[in-house]
Amino acid sequence: MIWVTSNVDGKKYKEPFSKGILSRSLNIADIGAERAYDLANDIECELIKSNVDEISNHDLADVVLNHLKGVNPKIAKKYENWRSLRKSEKPLIVLIGGASGVGTSSMAFELASRLRLKNIISTDMIREVMRKIVSQDLSPVIHKSSFDAHESIRTPASGIDYVIEGFISHVDVVNVGIEAIIERSVKEGISTIIEGVHIVPGFIRKDLMDDNNIIVFALTVDDEESHKQRFYSRCRQPWVKRSLERYMENFETIRKTQNFLVEQAKIHDARIINNVDINETIDIMISDILERFGGVESVEQES
Repeated sequence: MIWVTSNVDGKKYKEPFSKGILSRSLNIADIGAERAYDLANDIECELIKSNVDEISNHDLADVVLNHLKGVNPKIAKKYENWRSLRKSEKPLIVLIGGASGVGTSSMAFELASRLRLKNIISTDMIREVMRKIVSQDLSPVIHKSSFDAHESIRTPASGIDYVIEGFISHVDVVNVGIEAIIERSVKEGISTIIEGVHIVPGFIRKDLMDDNNIIVFALTVDDEESHKQRFYSRCRQPWVKRSLERYMENFETIRKTQNFLVEQAKIHDARIINNVDINETIDIMISDILERFGGVESVEQES
């Protein structure tokens, strides 16, 4: 058996070398689970051949990187950047926005799986909590959905599309909760994915965005018929208690909110992704994250 050692607060700890743990880390480079496991197996064989029965995390990192460089330098670079990001003193916070039905929840789950992150928060859940705290009389807009929030606007502003005005008001209220979660995540050092219709580029406080490892993605479904099909598929699931008819009645307003989100994403240089293929969307997200936040520090085996 090969033991991997690490030092935490001056104390030495040992754990068995795990091909499963290493292969999951390797898979961040989008090489597939089977190939990742084969590479982890090759690395284990290399250690056994060298008569290694105990190795530090730091030395294991050198072995892994050297092996990957010999296989594919691009894979090695992606993996190195990912490990550097994992070691950052600041947590990674990924914000995924998009109009109803474009797949922010599904993408958040898939991304969390690939990045091995445990915390996913929906802005709909934030809104539900705020509804319990803020009465409908005090804030009628939050007791509506994002696409029909305009119905609660008592005095529409002149020169602004009333649908977008309602959407902005809705986002502004929920944004208080979003910022609180970001602040808490930063303070506690907890990497988090926050997803939902209320993630709109430019609405999060600039000081939060500039000083932390925060990245925003704006998902869209450009084709209208494909967008409608997402609602058909969603509402067909037996555990989803949402009305297809209500979505279809409000489909044009949903498309308006998507157009507004795209405009804001362009203004604030957020990545816009036409979410047609799940794997392609996830690959774009991961590549952007690694390119923006990845470094060149050494890597370590993690559980």
